[in-house]
Parts: sequence; structure tokens; C-alpha cells
Amino acid sequence: MNALRNKVQLIGRLGQEPEIITFDDGNKMAKFSLATDDSYKDKSGQKVERTYWHNVIVRNGLVNVVENYVVKGQEIAIEGKLTNRSYDDKEGNKRYVTEILCNELLMLSK
Repeated sequence: MNALRNKVQLIGRLGQEPEIITFDDGNKMAKFSLATDDSYKDKSGQKVERTYWHNVIVRNGLVNVVENYVVKGQEIAIEGKLTNRSYDDKEGNKRYVTEILCNELLMLSK
């Protein structure tokens, strides 16, 4: 590793149709969940499979690609960085969210 930096690369399938949000200034943002699978053998040698869900945010020019070509169930590869944010829910509780801010996207299947 030449330089340590915040970088995430994932290959997975969309769990839902992308949500496209248009702001007052005309800019757009896309949001979707991405499922990745992992497996391992437990102590007894049985294969255990697990699905992990990742929240992905897409901004700028890539939103047009997501809006026009990416659909639920499609396999894609993404690269981006981890971001964290917090908000207060309806009951006033502070909630924390980890998201991937995507800066590259490759469609692998349709």
C-alpha cells in the first residue's frame, strides 16, 4: 500500500430499483441497496452463507447511467468511499448511517 485512503470496491446485485432524487437546483442523486454474498465453513465443517447489504449513493454524471440503465437484480461493480452521517428519527432518537459514495460503476449483467 503506497498510500492509505478511504476506498471501497464491491461487486453485488441491486436489492431494489434505484431511487432518483431531484433537487430544487436540478441536480440529481441516486440511492440503492447493494447485496454482496460471503460464505465460510463453521466449526463442524458446514458451509454458512451470508448476505450483506450496503447503502450506495451516486451523484453527478453517474446518476444518468443509474437512472437509465441500472435495475433491480442487476449485477454491478462499484468503487467509492465510505461515508457516515447521523440524523434524528421521528421519535427524536439519533440514528447513524454508513453509506458508500460511488464514483465509478460498471454494469456486469442485466
